[in-house]
Amino acid sequence: MKIFIAGLSTETNSFSPLPTGMASFEEGSIHHGDATKDAPMYWTAPLHIWREKAGENGWQVIESLSAHAQPSGPTVKSVYEGFRDEIASDLRAAGGADVILLALHGAMIADGYDDCEGDLIAHLRAIAPDAVIGGLLDPHSNLTDKMMTQASLLVAFKEYPHVDVPERAADLFRLAADTAAGKIKPVMRDWDCRMIIAMPTTKQPMRGFVDEMMAAEGQGGLLSLSLIHGFPWSDHPRTGTRAVAICDGSAERAAEEAEALGRKIFALRHELHRSLPDIDTALDIAEAEAKGPIVLADMSDNAGGGAPSDATFLLRAMIERGMTGVATGLFWDPIAVRICKEAGEGATLNLRIGGKCGPMSGDPLDLTVTVKKIASGLTQRFGKLPAPMGDVVWIESNGIDIVLNDLRTQTFHPEAFEQLGIDLSQRRYVCVKSSNHYEAGFNPIAAKVIGVATPGSITPDFANIPYKNRAKTYFPVVEDPFA
Repeated sequence: MKIFIAGLSTETNSFSPLPTGMASFEEGSIHHGDATKDAPMYWTAPLHIWREKAGENGWQVIESLSAHAQPSGPTVKSVYEGFRDEIASDLRAAGGADVILLALHGAMIADGYDDCEGDLIAHLRAIAPDAVIGGLLDPHSNLTDKMMTQASLLVAFKEYPHVDVPERAADLFRLAADTAAGKIKPVMRDWDCRMIIAMPTTKQPMRGFVDEMMAAEGQGGLLSLSLIHGFPWSDHPRTGTRAVAICDGSAERAAEEAEALGRKIFALRHELHRSLPDIDTALDIAEAEAKGPIVLADMSDNAGGGAPSDATFLLRAMIERGMTGVATGLFWDPIAVRICKEAGEGATLNLRIGGKCGPMSGDPLDLTVTVKKIASGLTQRFGKLPAPMGDVVWIESNGIDIVLNDLRTQTFHPEAFEQLGIDLSQRRYVCVKSSNHYEAGFNPIAAKVIGVATPGSITPDFANIPYKNRAKTYFPVVEDPFA
């Protein structure tokens, strides 16, 4: 048996001021057929798992491109086409394959391509028409008809935060191996839930929903269930929540299971769609708490959703209130990092931080700061997998600790602060630039967690996202879009 493995992913925010070009992928991760020779990271872990399991089965492994970038705006056309063509060329040179497994995202848009994943899968299907093609997806996908018809298997992460990447990669391999061996005949169907909301799985009712979804798999020919949450800031006709079922040999059963799963999540829409406080309200709540640390999430400046991660709105409000005992980050500011590295640890200087990428970044902050720590090569955990942080600087100004870095990424884990020497147990407020992924790491240390509806590139106002391509036929724009 011959298996071909590759990866290509980024999450496209149609409203981000940042284009996704070659430099974005170079900062993220690019390997030309040798990703599994390096240590596993968040983006490359699926390829490591597939190679290991293929080796256990005695399969021949052909490893192609692995290229991944932080979410931002649409990918440059030539960059996407170059990556796609490299993967297709490698498959053609290998003489096809019995199984093709792809580490994708599902919401990648490039200039001239509104469905990069579907386009890539279709190119590979043309080269290997009889192959079992499996795609591993982020649940924040735009699930398209081309993806559904050209792939044999699509499996999405179930958890949000996405801490189950290794488990879902293993699920996809198992299903693909069983299909290639003739043990199962998977049939996929999906159902449009007609809603666009956030669905974190760390709390109810989503915790129970995911647990029940996993318990149902493997029962009576039901091979796999996935809930595609949709990526709200991707302006695509298919943006939104979709339920996916894979059944053994029965299209009718798959359609029934997908609809049942979709109707179940739709019935939970009012419980899931919670209003979030603005900055002033959130800070009033935080200041009223008896003890810390109180974790405040700057949700609209999340690099993991395509925002720049340099917005100053929340930090400015805290400074204006005279709040101290604050740790905040990660601020993406390569210029400020460069200046601090030049000045060196212990230096005190006037520094302009943040507010560099556009109106949704706010105005820059001019502060007198002391450089407390400079570090390179640090990572922070996302689930069990490391995520790089680049060059990192801890600066302090009037009782506020600020962490700057030069590699745009969201804040996943307390170690983003703690490995610099910032003891979060001694801070009253901890501000993180993340929408939800921070919860896996920060919930265990927090006295209270407050998601803040800050201004920014991914404001959580789902009824008023200025779509041009997505019809306003979904909840919460329409109370019951099925009526």
